[in-house]
Amino acid sequence: MEKRIFYLDASSGLQKDNPSFLRCFSRVIFYLGRIFQMDAIDRKILTVLQGDANISIAELADRVGLSQTPCWKRIQKLEQAGIILKRVALVAPEKIGLGLTVFVQIETADHSGPWLSTFADTVSAMPEVMEFYRMAGDVDYMLRVVVADMAAYDAFYKKLIETIPLKNVTSRFAMERIKATTAYKVPEMPRP
Repeated sequence: MEKRIFYLDASSGLQKDNPSFLRCFSRVIFYLGRIFQMDAIDRKILTVLQGDANISIAELADRVGLSQTPCWKRIQKLEQAGIILKRVALVAPEKIGLGLTVFVQIETADHSGPWLSTFADTVSAMPEVMEFYRMAGDVDYMLRVVVADMAAYDAFYKKLIETIPLKNVTSRFAMERIKATTAYKVPEMPRP
């Protein structure tokens, strides 16, 4: 798919492929059909919501220096732009009987498109897999798997290796979770 960037200015309309126009008149980028410019207030909203997505609109608006309606509209725009993906409850895995975290490194001999598609679909459908990455370096894929105990991991492992051919699977078991966060440090606004 060809990536096309357009620059938008309210006074003069759409201008295609003109970087000087962007620097001189506008900081809004129209990219693949989406317009979004994040300012300092949007960044504050993201920081606060990552810490507590249950915060009331009134309290959030007060913390970021807006009234409630503009604050709510900004949240909706952040959601529509795909910046806020969803709001969820974070669960302590140990408290629901999932006390074992395993980092699984996978090497494969097959790097074809059809193999990858089958592998990605198969692994993505496994509820024990919390995160799934394609890697650069000496391993091809990395999984973060959360299960109840060693017997549950053994069952997962057997299901994994029976489903699709793999060259090597290495499992590393977490002894202790020292830090876990879902909140990204929102970068400050770029300087003009």
